[in-house]
Amino acid sequence: MSSRIDGEALLGKLGDRFSGLRGRLTPNMGMEKVTWFRAGGPAEVMFQPADEEDLAAFLQAVPEEYPILVVGIGSNLLVRDGGVPGFVVRLSAKGFGDVERVGDTHLRAGAATPDKRLAAAALEAKIAGFHFYHGIPGGLGGALRMNAGANGVETRERVVEVRALDRRGNVHILSNADMGYAYRHCGAAKDLIFTSALLEGTPGETHAIQAAMQAVQQHRETVQPIREKTGGSTFKNPEGTSAWKEIDAAGGRGLMIGGAQMSPMHCNFMINTGTATGYDLETLGETIRSLVLQNSGIHLHWEIKRLGLFRPGQEVQEYMGQLL
Repeated sequence: MSSRIDGEALLGKLGDRFSGLRGRLTPNMGMEKVTWFRAGGPAEVMFQPADEEDLAAFLQAVPEEYPILVVGIGSNLLVRDGGVPGFVVRLSAKGFGDVERVGDTHLRAGAATPDKRLAAAALEAKIAGFHFYHGIPGGLGGALRMNAGANGVETRERVVEVRALDRRGNVHILSNADMGYAYRHCGAAKDLIFTSALLEGTPGETHAIQAAMQAVQQHRETVQPIREKTGGSTFKNPEGTSAWKEIDAAGGRGLMIGGAQMSPMHCNFMINTGTATGYDLETLGETIRSLVLQNSGIHLHWEIKRLGLFRPGQEVQEYMGQLL
């Protein structure tokens, strides 16, 4: 297939395969409307399935040679300016955002459930152990995929089992062990699309859960630029230290390239000050990695997921960003 983004042509070529779908197919969908960075090129075709059955039908209809990428609510996502070829699947809260209590200490939630809503549902059900989700700006699908965590708790501590579809639309049920969790990492096959999960907490009292959630919120408001256009933590914490400490020591706090800046408030948060492109953001990130490597010998690893094609003439090489 061509590397040129042309959603109208792609749908014109494959449109008959999708005649029975109930979800929405949108050609050349601007990803700046989806990501919290508000930057990046278009998805060649975006599909928002109505429900799991509709998603399975879509997966069965797309020929194997066409790539399919899944995005959540776009909080931890950097899209390159050349756009994303093939199909981007975005699960909607309407079809994949339900949360239900299952027994005394379990919740079943759809992959499009915002983390903050999951925390609120646990509070209402008096189930402790979900307070940390109150401070994670994302959705459950992303949390499952990257083992999201905060305040000393990780997603893997809550997961009982995960429901997923493979590239051919077949259903898989994965146990906690099947997910292959490590720090900010999931070992499940990359082509699996998580649709829901069964999660377990512990019995709790409303006042104690509320207090834990309020502590999370207060911490975020004090130290994180939560009202900016940001993707959250840019880099994973290296073993034995914090990414922000290494960035600060290397002189990266407040550093700007184009419209992208490492937040003066929390220098492991990259922000779009208003005019940043995907190129600006990724160049800044690689420049920061270079500065930290030169200063301390530490290799920072991206926590933000980067997708898509570079615009011709604006390729970004690892550790090769230039200070402007």
